[in-house]
Amino acid sequence: MASQTLTRERALNPYDVSADALYTQNAWREPFAFLRKEMPVSWRADSPFGGYWSAVTHETIQQIELMPEVFSSSWKLGNITIAESINEAEFPNFIAQDPPIHTAQRKVIAPAFSPGQMIKLEAQVRERAKMLFDTLPLGETFDWVEQLAIPQTLGMLCSLFDMPFDEWRDLKRWSDYASGVSADNLNDEYRAEWQKQMGEMLVRFDRELEARRALPPSDDLLSRMVHSEAMGQLPPLERLANIALLIVAGNDTTRNSISGLVEAFHLYPEELETLRADPTLSANAAQEIIRWQSPVTHMRRTATRDVEVGGQQIRAGEKIVMWYISGNRDESVFPGAERFDVRRDNARRHIGFGHGIHRCVGARLAEVQIAAVIDELVARRLRPVPVGAPERLASPFLHGFSAMPVRLEQD
Repeated sequence: MASQTLTRERALNPYDVSADALYTQNAWREPFAFLRKEMPVSWRADSPFGGYWSAVTHETIQQIELMPEVFSSSWKLGNITIAESINEAEFPNFIAQDPPIHTAQRKVIAPAFSPGQMIKLEAQVRERAKMLFDTLPLGETFDWVEQLAIPQTLGMLCSLFDMPFDEWRDLKRWSDYASGVSADNLNDEYRAEWQKQMGEMLVRFDRELEARRALPPSDDLLSRMVHSEAMGQLPPLERLANIALLIVAGNDTTRNSISGLVEAFHLYPEELETLRADPTLSANAAQEIIRWQSPVTHMRRTATRDVEVGGQQIRAGEKIVMWYISGNRDESVFPGAERFDVRRDNARRHIGFGHGIHRCVGARLAEVQIAAVIDELVARRLRPVPVGAPERLASPFLHGFSAMPVRLEQD
């Protein structure tokens, strides 16, 4: 009886915001606007991923992020997505860990994005952006995702790993499988292919890791891993999970923000004119597109004890999903939140890369890559014009595009 009473008292979410259709049909705004207004924290009992809580306001999401001892990221409790683990497999990467393991492993990765390293990386990013823009056709239809967003971000990833650029298609395929959270993927056929792809990825990266182990320590990420105490002797499953994380985090989120620029400039063409008038705004525009696009739709935590958030009683063991895509549209923090505004004075308050101890360690590199693309558009006086509708990702986890036909116009 107590259980039934508590269930009745819960704020019951009338929407399953984990449904792929909300994102493929670009229909997510209205449900989240309703939830932010009526129930900042709400319970959904049924979904392909089971019951889950939703936190949808900027405030409640930050509150949860700042309580890692109560809201666990651990793979042992379910991992970091609305799906249970990753395709029902254990996936112990470093952001799916709690302190002290998370703290120790993050310290291994973080120096790869230090200010000194960023100086070198930014030069590479800008050189690659110039090279890619030199190859883009004017006045002809091409796929912005395939010809710009993917090679820009995966080229940078190859540099971080010190791997040949011609392997970028393998990296993309492995990334897509590693991040493939979707109700459509909850079947044996997909799981079998997922295991096959992840196995191939581990074999390939194990060769790289062993090659680094035989050499003196260097700045690339793989060398940092094998020469560290915290990550140097990881078992196969942890090696796999951490490599997958670095690939997904290193390209998916950035490429989806770069692709989101096309929609943003199409809907708000005056913002590109503003950037042309003041190119120094490109860094702020990069922050704004991360907020506006929200390339990571959600992150999930699991309650380690009974706790109250947003006026709701969360029970130990229940999953709570932080919908970044909604928090970044919170009008109480971002007035006129639906508008893409390159002058927005608090764009950096976005939670597109998380908050607290799990904030994306490579956030600065993502911002630099996006700004480099904006700078090339501005300097070359180019405008990307959509040609038909884009193909949107069928996922409640990553918010982006599989294809985006565009035509570049110069004015």
